[in-house]
Amino acid sequence: MATFAAIDIGSNSCRLKIAEVQLHRLKTLHEDREVTRLGESVFQTGVISPEAMAATIRALKRFHKAVQMHVVDKVRVVATSAMRDARNAEAFIEWVRSDTGWNVEVISGLEEGRLIHLGVVTHEVGARGRCVLIDLGGGSCEVTVSDGGRVKSIASLSLGAVRLQQEFLTTDPPSKEDIARLKQYIDRELQKGVRKIGTPPRAALVIATSGTAGALAEAATDARKRAASKAKKKTLAKKRVEHVGSLFAEAGEVRALADRLVKMRDEQRAAVPGIGPRRSEIIVGGAMVYASLMERFGFRSFRYSALGLRDGMLAQMLGEVDLRASVHQKIENERWAGVLEVCRRYAIDQRYVEPVRQHVVTLFSSLARVHELPEEYRLWLESAAMMRDVGKFMNHQGHHRHAQYIIANSEIFGFSPEQRAIVSALARYLGKTRPDAMDRVMRTIPLEEHANVVKAVALLRLAVALNQDRASGILRLRVHVYPKRILLELVPGRGGAELEAWSVKKEAVYFREIFRRELFVEVV
Repeated sequence: MATFAAIDIGSNSCRLKIAEVQLHRLKTLHEDREVTRLGESVFQTGVISPEAMAATIRALKRFHKAVQMHVVDKVRVVATSAMRDARNAEAFIEWVRSDTGWNVEVISGLEEGRLIHLGVVTHEVGARGRCVLIDLGGGSCEVTVSDGGRVKSIASLSLGAVRLQQEFLTTDPPSKEDIARLKQYIDRELQKGVRKIGTPPRAALVIATSGTAGALAEAATDARKRAASKAKKKTLAKKRVEHVGSLFAEAGEVRALADRLVKMRDEQRAAVPGIGPRRSEIIVGGAMVYASLMERFGFRSFRYSALGLRDGMLAQMLGEVDLRASVHQKIENERWAGVLEVCRRYAIDQRYVEPVRQHVVTLFSSLARVHELPEEYRLWLESAAMMRDVGKFMNHQGHHRHAQYIIANSEIFGFSPEQRAIVSALARYLGKTRPDAMDRVMRTIPLEEHANVVKAVALLRLAVALNQDRASGILRLRVHVYPKRILLELVPGRGGAELEAWSVKKEAVYFREIFRRELFVEVV
């Protein structure tokens, strides 16, 4: 049974979760969390302070011991808002690599929102209908609209609790001027959110994750119980909590809490049930965001979920290695939807690219014993086949170079930067240029993947060669594998297949160079 570890280096805290695969599902073995405030100095000066780095490294070393103790098969380490903003992020990444051997992956706000969504919908049954997810962390706030377990839209806003504390709330308690500026900033960011995701449906279930949401929900629940006790309505209060969820907060309760917290000193906020001494330092900005966000979008309440980014990371790792896990198909669908969205954005006509995709899938399956590529390369090849012409949106001349740049730098759901780099390399080498380890493009790909990329390029070049004459019908392909040669039989559609046969023969030399087998083609 495989064991995975997910580490989230956030702007406020670092989190670890280790889980084991049991019957195609994940069972949590160990969790850990440490408040390090990595983003505190970033949002003030633009760089991570040495003290914050050292504190985070200490936490990661502790996590490293836990990972070793549980004999973890795969570790994924991601960093979010603070690392996206820090000018010295590379120095910190090297420090982590030196002390732990881990590679830190700095993910975008949209990928952060996607992974949080994946973690929640994988485990929360109620989240598989129409709902909205809110995750307010230390540096950013992700608002995700979901329907049927699929992401409809995501907005990543610069409304993190630590960020707002450092930039606006300079006194304790905050001055009226600081609060006025904070409200203006929150309103401006929420306007961006409205433009990105529109107005979510009012009937949506709202699920909030992360520490700020948990603190507000717990404080609201305690205030609710106290009020019910005074009014001698304990039974009614209990039923309401059980109906909505273990922890929830209504919009009016959040606004009342935010207005109370703004007027308190830090020690007073720390005494509020559910907040505590560490959260009290940054709760004001987070409470103001939740109050304004719920009012702006018309949300009546939110339900708190302890799930988060690390749960989505674990679900992703499970789906990538266990093809029978329910999350596997969801991830594949997300990835393919992301590919189709890129095609739509750059005006790619699917009627022209679909035949190439079909032929590269046929070649991948028929020549499996020859190329011996990992199974995930099937999707990478399909994706490259669909997106290979996006560079023409910029310029027909040099469009392979443009395609590589667009794919590598686009936000494609479900694809990590490394996976985008692989797909972009497949699209890059479809012209006169061949893969070379010293190329700038190949240097962005891990060295252990170079041989696989070269083989995949050879297959995709064949698929493109099989689709030269777009005016004729799609030809059918038969592949015969012999010990020392490969025979491709082309069954032409209307218009013949002579041009395609000529194009395939031109690829025979490169094919022999890569696979050490002769390539022959016949039109039947």
